[in-house]
Amino acid sequence: MGGRLGGVRAGIAGRSRIADNDLVEAHEINVTPFIDVMLVLLIIFMVAAPLATVDLGVELPASAVEPQPRPDKPVFVTVKPDLSVAVGEDMIPRDALAATLDTATKGQKDERIYLRADKAVSYGDLMEVMNLLRNAGYLKVALVGLDGRS
Repeated sequence: MGGRLGGVRAGIAGRSRIADNDLVEAHEINVTPFIDVMLVLLIIFMVAAPLATVDLGVELPASAVEPQPRPDKPVFVTVKPDLSVAVGEDMIPRDALAATLDTATKGQKDERIYLRADKAVSYGDLMEVMNLLRNAGYLKVALVGLDGRS
């Protein structure tokens, strides 16, 4: 019996000696605080998300205005699908646009220029022509489209 008791003592003594010298580290992540933080963030975002959206209940009125009457001799600038530019019926190079418009408007820079473009012309190409008009001093530009009213 003494040997057995000694064995138990030796086992306990061996464990305590290991515990004193070599502390065993637990390599496990404590997930509970992580879940708590995630739930708090979820609640914060669930409360803040509806406050961040702007929802204005605005009912815009329908327009029943008739189109403006055409001037006697409007100046049309047309951009064709091949990106060529025409003033009136005459095809012109882009670098001659300012001089041709000065001739067509008799130098009146405040006259409205009607800009129309084919459906196939990209927005960027249309903006290039509008920039040419602005650089030439023509700031009153009207975009021409088909009348969608039935």
